[in-house]
Amino acid sequence: MSRELFFCTECGYESRKWLGRCPGCGAWNSFASAPGPPKKGRTVRRGASGAAPVPINEAAAAVQVRQPTRIAGIDRVLGGGLVAGSVVLLAGAPGIGKSTLMLQLAGQLARPGSPVLYVSGEESAQQVGLRARRLGIDRPEVLLLPETSCPAVFGHLEGVNPAAVIVDSIQTMTVDEIDAPAGSVGQVRQAAARFQELAKSSGVPVLLAGHVTKDGMIAGPKLLEHLVDVVLSMEGEPGHDLRILRAGKNRFGTVAELALFSMTDHGLEEVHNPSAWLLDDRQAGAPGSAVAVAIEGTSPLLVEVQALVTPSRLGTPRRVAQGFDPSRLALLLAVAGRSTGAAFGERDVFVNIVGGLSIREPALDLAVTAALLSSAADRPLPEDLAIFGEIGLLGEVRAVSRAEDRLREAAAMGFGRVAIPARQAEAGEAGEIVRIARVADLAGLLRPA
Repeated sequence: MSRELFFCTECGYESRKWLGRCPGCGAWNSFASAPGPPKKGRTVRRGASGAAPVPINEAAAAVQVRQPTRIAGIDRVLGGGLVAGSVVLLAGAPGIGKSTLMLQLAGQLARPGSPVLYVSGEESAQQVGLRARRLGIDRPEVLLLPETSCPAVFGHLEGVNPAAVIVDSIQTMTVDEIDAPAGSVGQVRQAAARFQELAKSSGVPVLLAGHVTKDGMIAGPKLLEHLVDVVLSMEGEPGHDLRILRAGKNRFGTVAELALFSMTDHGLEEVHNPSAWLLDDRQAGAPGSAVAVAIEGTSPLLVEVQALVTPSRLGTPRRVAQGFDPSRLALLLAVAGRSTGAAFGERDVFVNIVGGLSIREPALDLAVTAALLSSAADRPLPEDLAIFGEIGLLGEVRAVSRAEDRLREAAAMGFGRVAIPARQAEAGEAGEIVRIARVADLAGLLRPA
């Protein structure tokens, strides 16, 4: 006999009774019931795996056999490729390109004698076939299975030695033991556990596509993220072709890497020079525009920061930030107003990181503040100036990490001047170095209108 459990549909918080408000995420009326595991008597399992404890200094690190995906950006984010027996979850908003990326991966991984099983639970074979034709994927080694039942999928795997199993998406899969619709907390949890067992027992990598909620969180129980080995998120702004792939969890590598892709008619194409791509449409010499040197992943990246400061017609002026932390923007406005005397109190302020990027690095502080002062004074910054540095509450400009890499990237992109913190150790290739000790020093960079 099984006992009934309740799960928050927003974050996966588990409770033995229904709750009006989730203690985990604070959402109201988000609890749904699902059958729990059957009650069992107390048993003690000894030696189930046949393993014995060994001293940790004698335990040898297991060799991780990686399978390259032949897509450089994905291999970099994964840490070198797919690890045998790993479970990878790719999450993203609807229409972001998850299915496109999964199908491209299937085409790259499939080889004669090592097919890839692509399980489509959301689209028919004809729909996936049309996308595959558009992407130029016509390999017979890509086996398409329109199915939502886990037992049926495992039945088709008998006698097949696949290079990988791709499931699009995990929210559509069901198991017979759970009396609940597809996408419910119980079904998602059990289906993910079955595919994890498949990966660990056979050594076949399993890639799962996952939905996200309206708040950008991975849909389903939180256990889903704990079960998988790697969590990849695909991000992008509506109306932009840029797609960002980054790792939120990686048991086999770093989470510091990211890859940029451009959505085209022929699928996702990696952006090999992100700085040039992001600055391609920049209008140099316009007030309110500054070029920041950020570090995203392990690579330096030049991005354009745009600011608009305009008189407000509202009682409470608006503060809008796209791709930048709104609370950080409020801090910078307070520091800039006190340090330079610029009046932001009765003005609407808008800040945008061009290209749909979302960057949380403190090294953007100096460029954001420079763009704000430029827009407020209606005076542009020099066209060949790049900026990086962190700002403190007292108006001081603090040094940041990896200045050498930032200076080298700015020089490679043709920027003759770089504004850096005054205490930053100068290193790397660069043209003219402009040292900024305090926020008030930024006023000296503005050109006459």
